[in-house]
Amino acid sequence: MHLMLQQSEPDDFVIATGVTHTVRDLCELAFSEAGLDYRDYVQVDKKHYRPAEVDQLIGDASKARKILKWKPTYTFEQLIKEMVHEDLKSLTKQASQPEQRAVTI
Repeated sequence: MHLMLQQSEPDDFVIATGVTHTVRDLCELAFSEAGLDYRDYVQVDKKHYRPAEVDQLIGDASKARKILKWKPTYTFEQLIKEMVHEDLKSLTKQASQPEQRAVTI
């Protein structure tokens, strides 16, 4: 974002790795990182599928690479693992405070 704000003219940039993943990939990785099997917690309801589902969604960050000299430094796996670990840390901290009954995620 800092590189985008340093440009002399406002512009739009796509920030993406160029690697595609499914929601199932995310669930498998996130739940696995927490020691769980996503299939025990996630149900798929086909009524929520998009009527005109595209086969593949993938971000093209070539403009950001060219103009901003940007490149991804995190992989999908690293990002999901970090998010899960931070959530678990937060939940552990909240659980250690007995006066707090609600958990915010």
